[in-house]
Amino acid sequence: MKTLITRKIGMTSTISEDGVLNPITLLSVSDNVITQVKNLETDGYQAIQLGTENRKNTNKPQINHFKASKTTPKIVKEFRITDDSEVLNIGDVISFNNFSVGDVVDVTGTSKGKGFAGTIKRHNFHRGRKTHGGRSYRRPGSIGSMFPQKIFKGKKMAGRMGHDQVTIKNLKISIIDKELGVIGVSGAVPGPRKSVVTIKGTNK
Repeated sequence: MKTLITRKIGMTSTISEDGVLNPITLLSVSDNVITQVKNLETDGYQAIQLGTENRKNTNKPQINHFKASKTTPKIVKEFRITDDSEVLNIGDVISFNNFSVGDVVDVTGTSKGKGFAGTIKRHNFHRGRKTHGGRSYRRPGSIGSMFPQKIFKGKKMAGRMGHDQVTIKNLKISIIDKELGVIGVSGAVPGPRKSVVTIKGTNK
């Protein structure tokens, strides 16, 4: 099962043999424990639930839910599975063993929240002219016509920016350091430092 819950450490870079500078995002990995296995008969779909980083304060429903895996994880994520050949049991630990350098993975994280932003910052609008009496510098401009007297859904306007789930596909694993518990992924990964990032292997 090529799936892991990690935390983003930061970015660094490596120099290849031909002198090309490659950006790399470092991800910290703790042991991921299978806390639940879902199947077609009982749940209607196939998935596994992974948990990592033990927490101190856990309520009773969560304690009973995690009793079978003998852990009380702080972070819990669910991943769909389609392959029935691999036997997955509650309490099994998933770590670096299923990954190797050169593997292609999809990385999912939560992007940085920017708060309320205008149309120039949020949608790359042009500002208005600052000559010949123009006073519309950073205004959004017209948002609709006379007919049909409404604003269509999806209209690019000012609003909350960022803090969305973002998936970057087809990134390669460049570094695996089992002693430090670090995986290095080529390219940039969404989210600030210390944010939760999930990586999942692709079929490529």
